[in-house]
Amino acid sequence: MSVCEILSVGTEILLGDILNTNSRYLSLELAKLGISVLRHTTVGDNHERLAAALTTALERSDIVIATGGLGPTADDITRDVCCEVMGFEMRMSEEIADGIKAYFDSKGYEMPESNLRQAYVPVGGDVFENHNGTAPGLGLKKNGKCVVILPGPPYEMAPMYKEYVVPYLAEYSDGAIVSHTVRTMVIGESAMAELCADLLENENPTVAPYAKKGEALLRVTAKAQSEAEAEKLCVPVVEEIKSRLGNYVYGVDSESIEERVVELLKEKKMTLATAESCTAGYIPKRITDIPGASSVFGCGVVSYSNEIKHKMLGVKNETLEAYGAVSEQTAREMAAGIRRVSGADIGISVTGIAGPGSDGTSKPVGLSYIALDAGDRQVCEKIETGRNDREYNRYVNGSRALNLVRIYLEEKK
Repeated sequence: MSVCEILSVGTEILLGDILNTNSRYLSLELAKLGISVLRHTTVGDNHERLAAALTTALERSDIVIATGGLGPTADDITRDVCCEVMGFEMRMSEEIADGIKAYFDSKGYEMPESNLRQAYVPVGGDVFENHNGTAPGLGLKKNGKCVVILPGPPYEMAPMYKEYVVPYLAEYSDGAIVSHTVRTMVIGESAMAELCADLLENENPTVAPYAKKGEALLRVTAKAQSEAEAEKLCVPVVEEIKSRLGNYVYGVDSESIEERVVELLKEKKMTLATAESCTAGYIPKRITDIPGASSVFGCGVVSYSNEIKHKMLGVKNETLEAYGAVSEQTAREMAAGIRRVSGADIGISVTGIAGPGSDGTSKPVGLSYIALDAGDRQVCEKIETGRNDREYNRYVNGSRALNLVRIYLEEKK
């Protein structure tokens, strides 16, 4: 079985200036070819350290895929270092140089002479055309080892990988690996793992638990000679997990709870409106991140003050005085109010104490109430995260509110 190491090049990644999404993308895609990724390595724009990292990677892996460092500036050294380590001479390709010039002409810009550095390619190597930028990708094969060099920008890297690298790595493909992710909410990682303890001992497919902010998931991964065979191994295990975890499961291979909610709202032909206090617009932001959300979401109110809760949402002053803004009674009236004001089918509300300080009462930071009003049903959940973490509390409350909508929609006939 061929093994691979992904080498991400760029000081900006080490400094945290950019998020490295390329390694995740490549790992997922390589699995489809049956190529196991054993390591992710990140190295800065330093000739000596990059050469050492590549040399080490080649000693322990059959394939190394390097991303980044193919630009026109002096610190873009990936092309030079990889060719040096692999023993490939570099020469300028007039064809590629003309293509780079044509690219700049098409954009109406004058090409800086430094961009011609991107026209240097390895003699005896392979060149992958870049349809979305100026830097071509490169392939180097020698002595049973393979190095693939791809641009750093994901919008250049991903299409190039699909078009050129997949067939280029065909000889290293060993069957197929298929993964599915069962995503849950409300249940914790340890409780989830206990309910599926025997499944975690499987060898093929494997089942592995993971925790994320406010949710937990199980990843089912199977390996077989073909993608169809691997898929066949996964299906019964995924179904067994769903059976055991029941309503805790909000989706399989869903990107997020908001994606699932938008999908269900469209399916049921229903609309949603939100009224928020402590989450301050988090829920509408997440919903409208999903393409097509405008057909199911039309209104969100951030009612931070009691005055706005009363004037815009109709929360009674008597309720606020007797129970406070952070209470089940207020949450229920907020949800009913936003549904009435917006005309939406479903109103959802959140009121709570995100932190770091409390609201001047004895109520703890992390306490929240989430209510749903849908005309035929009104429910409210009390949440206590126990965390004095403003960002965490806002995110989790937003997720739990969306999950309340999800449960209602899934149960609605």
